[in-house]
Amino acid sequence: MIASKSQSFQDRRRDPRIDNNIPLKISSHDSDLVTETWNLSKSGVYCRVTQYVEPMTKLKIHLLLPVQKNGRRTTKKITCQGIIVRIEDVPGEAYYNAAVFFSDIQAKDADYISDFVHEELEKNQTADSKS
Repeated sequence: MIASKSQSFQDRRRDPRIDNNIPLKISSHDSDLVTETWNLSKSGVYCRVTQYVEPMTKLKIHLLLPVQKNGRRTTKKITCQGIIVRIEDVPGEAYYNAAVFFSDIQAKDADYISDFVHEELEKNQTADSKS
């Protein structure tokens, strides 16, 4: 089987990622943008933003991660620093696709994200095997 272009790119990434919509707030020195993730990994997010943000801009990031705690879902607020590593204009649309690398994140918060990603990947594999 030949891997598609996106699959081969995905396989080269250091950290596994999931396609999931998690509430996200991105703050730079002059603006705040509220959005949601398109995909998420322990090392960063890919999201849609309504204004152009210059690559290499340092950001403060607030992520509202759903987690299981004592058998019930709760929200874990993760705050970290990030850097815009790529921004893509979407022709004909009033938004941009942005890739953000987590440049400064506490180890325990990175672990929360990693655990969440792995749990979601396991759920997806289980659902795929049943269909």
